[in-house]
Amino acid sequence: MTTQSVALDGVVTRTKLTRAQIVGFWAAWSGWLLDGMDSVIYALVLAPALTELLPRSGTPATPANIGFAGSVLFAVFLAGWGCAFLWGPIADRFGRTRALAATILMYAVFTGLAAFAQSVWQLGLFRFLSGVGVGGEWAMAGTYVAEAWPEDRRKMGAGYLQTGYYFGFFAAAALNYTIGARYGWRAMFLCGFIPVIIAALTLRKVQEPPRWKAHEAEAQRAHPLAEIFGPQYRKRTIVNAALLTVAIIGLWAGAVYEPTAITTLAKRAGMTGGMPAKMVSLGTAVLSIGTILGCICLPPIAERIGRKGAVAVYFVGMMVTIPLAFGWAFYLPNGLTAFITILFFMGFAGGSFAAFSLWLPEQYDTRVRATAFAFATSVGRFVGAGVNFLLGAMVLRMGTLGTPVALTAIAFAIGLLIVPFAVETTGKALPN
Repeated sequence: MTTQSVALDGVVTRTKLTRAQIVGFWAAWSGWLLDGMDSVIYALVLAPALTELLPRSGTPATPANIGFAGSVLFAVFLAGWGCAFLWGPIADRFGRTRALAATILMYAVFTGLAAFAQSVWQLGLFRFLSGVGVGGEWAMAGTYVAEAWPEDRRKMGAGYLQTGYYFGFFAAAALNYTIGARYGWRAMFLCGFIPVIIAALTLRKVQEPPRWKAHEAEAQRAHPLAEIFGPQYRKRTIVNAALLTVAIIGLWAGAVYEPTAITTLAKRAGMTGGMPAKMVSLGTAVLSIGTILGCICLPPIAERIGRKGAVAVYFVGMMVTIPLAFGWAFYLPNGLTAFITILFFMGFAGGSFAAFSLWLPEQYDTRVRATAFAFATSVGRFVGAGVNFLLGAMVLRMGTLGTPVALTAIAFAIGLLIVPFAVETTGKALPN
């Protein structure tokens, strides 16, 4: 199979994708879309779900208690994400498509079961288990696309793949606008069963990447978790995990609290009935559109100024927009319009996650690639869980969510200091 661009009369012709590559991409993209939908469903139904479940668990459903419990439950979800590093060795040993299908199946089943939760504790358990599946999907999908697509296509493929997650935000917003606003939070969780179909199709239709098949025997003899901390990979593994920790802390704090912030601003503006929920859907859609554009723009930017330069630019964007949204617009007397407007630019900068879908596979050999990807994404989730516990305590103590969330922008300033220590891979082919 040809893996290089061909110039004909000065026009660059990209390698044509095979049917198997197209089918595999859409399976990975759809799984990532539904993964994003699953993640955002909780944020969208946070207030109504906890309003019902907290009293059943012996706790008054005050705004402060809802904010605190929401942070704790999201931290539990992130802890489930953190356990997703276990999927990496599974994918390196048994194949990308099997692991991908298993992650989709796991998060679908336990998201759907959350609809039947009768207490905060049950909801927390289901969110933890769905988090284990959600957390593994990104590493499995990113590794698959990097290995299955030809060299001259895989870079844009990484950007296209990452848009799926944020189309999931849009899908969740649409569901909340229709099903959630009419039938309530339990119906929203029931929608989480939908990815079961994608998992079945993935196992049946998607082929393993030839690159992994060529190294299958070698991968089965490898000890990937030990190898990514060996002399060859130790420094880059630590740096990658640190950069992803920064991205997860900042972006997720904003994404999780965005619906609650908009609900607060909408009620402050005098909106009643189903209007606050509809404004939440609008804000989530704006955030999603911005992030989708940010993901699509990232690969060309990364090719022009390098992987490290692109990540730095997007980190600066997050460092500016998070305080603007939560530290300024949230406290304006009529800040709803300003807050939603800033969400677009925050979303664009949040497209930094596409950089890691492009960048991480370029730094590791095939036999350990999925393990390295999964590990780097998991560490940040454990730290992010701790930060969310801290945020919950700050929200409870300060009686507001704006200032604590605005302070997470500090993480991106730290990230900018870490970027120079990363490995630059621009212009290099995917290692074998």
